[in-house]
Amino acid sequence: MLPDAQMRLITRLALIAGALALSGCYYLHLAAGQLEMNRRREPIAALVARDDTDAALRQRLDYASHAREFAISELGLPDNGSYRSYADLGRPYATWNLFAAPEFSVKPRHWCFPVAGCVAYRGYFDEQRAARAAKHMADRGDDVYIGPSLAYSTLGHLRDPLLNTMLGYGDAELAALMFHELAHQTVYVPGDSDFNEAFATVVEDEGARRWLTHLGRGEELAAFLESSRREERLAELMIATRNRLAAIYASGEPAGQMRSSKAAELAHLRESLTALGLKSAGELNNAGLAAVATYHRCVPALTALLAEHGGNLPAYYSAIRALARDSTARSALCPSDRR
Repeated sequence: MLPDAQMRLITRLALIAGALALSGCYYLHLAAGQLEMNRRREPIAALVARDDTDAALRQRLDYASHAREFAISELGLPDNGSYRSYADLGRPYATWNLFAAPEFSVKPRHWCFPVAGCVAYRGYFDEQRAARAAKHMADRGDDVYIGPSLAYSTLGHLRDPLLNTMLGYGDAELAALMFHELAHQTVYVPGDSDFNEAFATVVEDEGARRWLTHLGRGEELAAFLESSRREERLAELMIATRNRLAAIYASGEPAGQMRSSKAAELAHLRESLTALGLKSAGELNNAGLAAVATYHRCVPALTALLAEHGGNLPAYYSAIRALARDSTARSALCPSDRR
């Protein structure tokens, strides 16, 4: 069953930071989570061949293997050890990602890592640990948002396994998640989350479209495209609200007036979503709106760039790599976010 626009937004909130961390405790948490993932990993080919493998799991793993080969042969994505193994984490999500923003700012707080650069969220392998961190930041006065993610990426530095958390939805979503994460392994710019996520999202959507067309699954493709349109509409409404809030926060009004205006904007957004049959992924606040903006703000520009190259993915990747080396060109294509 295909997830709705809300769930598709959630699935995009995948952990980027996978190297050194801000504190010893957090580093140990990440290291322990990665080690546990590695401990549970088994080769997909061996699982598919085993007689005692559950039939439904065997079918999904075999499907994933074919989609993985399609990613290499037809999408030009990396041919490496990622998604050649499977790990059952025994939980519904791979990570929980914490976003935070001041009460009167649309700018998310950032955390910086040596490999991933500065990113707008902090990932946890444990939901309760994420909740405690969120409470700490909320007690300081920040808006907070926790987004669970189905996938986990080390950006190609390790052989990322296929996870049980990635198998919980439809076939289209499973393939799309792999295409998204493999796109991060193709091009990644430390410190530019908006650009990275827009590129991976474009590859995800184009890859899923080509994959489902290849399989001849017309009805599934139509459902996937409709889900994408609903997601796009949801993101547009939330980003527009965020832009209006930015103007309010820059107005110099007294805190009480800004607080009232903020509440009115968020209430209007909630009503608009309800009228369209949409639902936000979590509480509506500055942090939640920042999360959506990170993953969607630059998608239109990079989608147009793919169209300029006639859908030729190798040429598109070359253009993306050139942008990755040129911060001025990236800024021109996708101007800096509102602060």
